[in-house]
Amino acid sequence: MVSSPHEAMHRIFQQYPGLFSGVSEVLGVDFPPPTSVTVLPNDLTETSPVERRVDTLLRLETKDDEPLLLAVEAQGRRDPDKPASWAYYASYLLTKYRLQPLLLVVCQDRATAEWAAREVSFGPRQWPLLTLRPLVAGPHNMPVLTAPAEVRKDLALATLSAITHATHPDAGAILKSMTTVLRETPQNIANPIIELIAQGLGKHPAAQLWRKLVAVDLSFYKSPLSEEIRDEGRVEGRVEGRVEGAVLRAAEDILDILEVRGIDIPEAIRERITTCDNPDILRHWHRRAVTAPTAEDVLTEE
Repeated sequence: MVSSPHEAMHRIFQQYPGLFSGVSEVLGVDFPPPTSVTVLPNDLTETSPVERRVDTLLRLETKDDEPLLLAVEAQGRRDPDKPASWAYYASYLLTKYRLQPLLLVVCQDRATAEWAAREVSFGPRQWPLLTLRPLVAGPHNMPVLTAPAEVRKDLALATLSAITHATHPDAGAILKSMTTVLRETPQNIANPIIELIAQGLGKHPAAQLWRKLVAVDLSFYKSPLSEEIRDEGRVEGRVEGRVEGAVLRAAEDILDILEVRGIDIPEAIRERITTCDNPDILRHWHRRAVTAPTAEDVLTEE
């Protein structure tokens, strides 16, 4: 599995081509819903030796209007050369396909998203030749979905939202709402989402939290990520002992989740968690650690 948020942020539109309808609605731009979608080659290289590739390119057929070309770019940082490349993409696509192009930039941090959303003009100041206006989806405008009912409305949009909010303070609640819904989702639909989120979270602390949630809440799924987690568990189990190792890992997982969320762990709470030898209690505490506001609340019965 390629560990790259860049790949996940644009490939999700290939996996779920209708996702653009949900994204455009969130962004407040009125596009008719596509009646069909075609994934087009992303190679925009001409005969010159300069290679140019847009991340994802889709042809959206609509019921009323002419087809639309949607170029999706995943952007991880500011790049002063990108606006010129994006302007080239738009000109090239218009020339090659004779269809109106639209650029959607997906970002994981607000600063990059705000930079990408700027209008950039090309040409003399007195008379600009053209103006670049990308649509931008990022943590500043994608919905924060912490309730399973919201996730169920549009799984593809919820997946993109989870990826763009990788560093959000409520990342634990966001990811927990995803596993809650995925537990009741058919495996052939859930597995690609599990992998996309793992890929999209990259090396952010939330990625480790996602692995733990998948191991606990989605352990019955068969996917590359779940098999990798199970393999790790089997290796650790042989070293530490099946029962004692499981209990130790459960306690460590609870502490890891609280630390990733930036929650202070008093020594008395830490000792109570690490000395507990009841797997059922530890599993209960593990679930509460994802959303509890304090370490004390993890151990407090509802």
